[in-house]
Amino acid sequence: MMTRNSIRIALYVLLWLFSAVLFGLTATRLHYTLHLPPNDPLNHGHSFYDPIAAELLAASILAMFWSSFIIHIIHRSYDYGRISTFAAELVGLLGLFALYLVGAAISSTFWGNLFWCHQYWQCRVLTVLVAFAWMCWVLVFALVFVSAMLAATNRAFLRPLHGQYDARDSFFQRESEPKRRRAWCF
Repeated sequence: MMTRNSIRIALYVLLWLFSAVLFGLTATRLHYTLHLPPNDPLNHGHSFYDPIAAELLAASILAMFWSSFIIHIIHRSYDYGRISTFAAELVGLLGLFALYLVGAAISSTFWGNLFWCHQYWQCRVLTVLVAFAWMCWVLVFALVFVSAMLAATNRAFLRPLHGQYDARDSFFQRESEPKRRRAWCF
């Protein structure tokens, strides 16, 4: 039986994997459009870039870093102060939610119906890029829902997001000694 933390870790691992695939697809698209051959029919051979591809590239990089950080906190049960609370997790997820929603919606309007050119590999790349953008958005939506429900049912918005509240070891529960940071970066 899977625990609530193992379900969240599994969702974050899936988000990391899908973001890595999206990173590769957007990097491929940007490389193609920035290095067009002179005889390419796309844009008459003049190099350009799609701003939405750059936005999805940035969103996928942020999602990979965020997923790695949250997996680290949940798996190791570390307290890094306010950045390791459910509220901070939800703020980060809502930022990714907005990035992926905007990226997926705009890319769907640009490249939503490319079935007429599926014989070209760039059209297939764009179709898969749109699909992975929406799949990343769905995963972020599921993570927002799961984390918000977990925090709301346990009244733990300002508690550590790993879900283990040991009063002797938690950054937030130390009363006899002054609060100290447990990591050098936060």
